[in-house]
Amino acid sequence: MAAVSVNWPARHDVFGVQVSATTYDQAEAVIIEAARQRRGAVVTHMPVHGLITAATDAKYRECVNRFDIIAPDGQPVRWALNKFHDAGLDDRCYGPELMIRLCRRAAEQHIGVYLYGSTPEVIEKLSRRLLELCPGLKIAGSESPPFRPLSDAERQEVVGRINDSGAGLVFIGLGCPRQDYFAGQTKNEIHAVQLCVGAAFDFHAGNKKMAPAWMQRMSLEWLFRLTHEPGRLWKRYLVTNSIFLMLCAKRLIAGDRKRQVVTP
Repeated sequence: MAAVSVNWPARHDVFGVQVSATTYDQAEAVIIEAARQRRGAVVTHMPVHGLITAATDAKYRECVNRFDIIAPDGQPVRWALNKFHDAGLDDRCYGPELMIRLCRRAAEQHIGVYLYGSTPEVIEKLSRRLLELCPGLKIAGSESPPFRPLSDAERQEVVGRINDSGAGLVFIGLGCPRQDYFAGQTKNEIHAVQLCVGAAFDFHAGNKKMAPAWMQRMSLEWLFRLTHEPGRLWKRYLVTNSIFLMLCAKRLIAGDRKRQVVTP
């Protein structure tokens, strides 16, 4: 079957980060097409924390700006796209939700998936849950890497295992920014779409609770997670949320409504 062109969503500058103005349906369609062709690509998801990390860290920003999709994972990021670029998005593109949608489509189209990240216990629970939610899903492989940087030889071994598995989708749950650096290093080596989905592994495995739908719609997911993990998250949200609000205010005051679209 002849290869079909994959038209990745248009991206817009949000504080130096090229965020994709995409919906669940659009992202799902292009990712599945790329996966069907075993085309190497990278998708990441940007909540406020990730966006501000990229905006303030040149190395990380350079890494993610080479990706094919930087999805607006958080409602405030979607709001920024709509406000500053008239993107017209009705909803965000949340990593855990997109993961389930893609797994269901992968099961229908016989596309294998690979799970890379977290701990062996989480991977086992996640695998069971995905098979329950997505009947017929083929989990082509899974592994939990060591909690340290991989050597070049180790990374090449991982690339070989993933490619040999035949998977078209690789879900990576290593946390920000570690998962993005891994995907950035292997983008041209892994013949599959890599998706950096972070906490989705813990959510779907049942290790962590997702915020209620109404809190997600009201941009209060950060508050829900903060009340459940205050010791780990209070500093993250205090700092990154404050910087996000400051940058938005500066842009609004300056009246900067540039609509520079970046073609992938």
